[in-house]
Amino acid sequence: MRNLAIQIAYDGADFHGWQIQPSQTTIQGLLQSILSRLEGTNVTIQGSGRTDAGVHALAQVASFKLTNPIPIANLPKAINDLLPESIRVITAQEVPADFHARHSATAKTYEYRIHRGQTCSPFKSRYAYALACPLDETSMATATRHFVGTHDFRALTAAGGEEHQSTVRTIYSSEIHRNSDLLTYRVRGNGFLYHMVRNIVGTLIEVGRGNLTPDDLPKLLADKDRGAAGPTAPPQGLFLISVEYENLHIQTVHG
Repeated sequence: MRNLAIQIAYDGADFHGWQIQPSQTTIQGLLQSILSRLEGTNVTIQGSGRTDAGVHALAQVASFKLTNPIPIANLPKAINDLLPESIRVITAQEVPADFHARHSATAKTYEYRIHRGQTCSPFKSRYAYALACPLDETSMATATRHFVGTHDFRALTAAGGEEHQSTVRTIYSSEIHRNSDLLTYRVRGNGFLYHMVRNIVGTLIEVGRGNLTPDDLPKLLADKDRGAAGPTAPPQGLFLISVEYENLHIQTVHG
């Protein structure tokens, strides 16, 4: 039996997230159904993380075991032929027997995209949060630096995550930049809590609006008070950009 890893890109707008849910169409559910069909018996697929409904991925990674002898080079097409066009397997590779897409991950990178301007094209609104109000982007950029390092991010998580899970995470980089009408927040860390990136973005927006200052953020983190942070930003602006593993190269996809 081979242990395999695939890299998946998907438009999350029409799905109820990654994780299997009863009576809902999810990315994990579709992939697991297709792999079980190819295998002729039930296959369990594990993703590197659970993206929420409406959240997108350029490079989700998932692992599973197969006895089917299909050549690895043919596997992406075999799966893609049975998937909707909004989900695509980009690459497939054989991995060590102890590899697990989630537990073996050493870092992940997310981007959150905010459309700035009075009118957001309908061809962009599925993939960015349209926000036309004035924002102090310089203060937002200053605020991003306070998330770098090892912190307890209890103030920036939401109910619904795993029980008894540590809320301490390490952020390696956190920055925001403007390109034409798109304001993009990019964050890389060793892991992320439920709604953590969207809550960070909601907090940065509050800084941009002047309701918080960059200097408020260290106390906000120290107090672990979710109510002091900003609201959860909507899902459509969030993209899982890459997942990293020790001693395993997974190609980073840009889009």
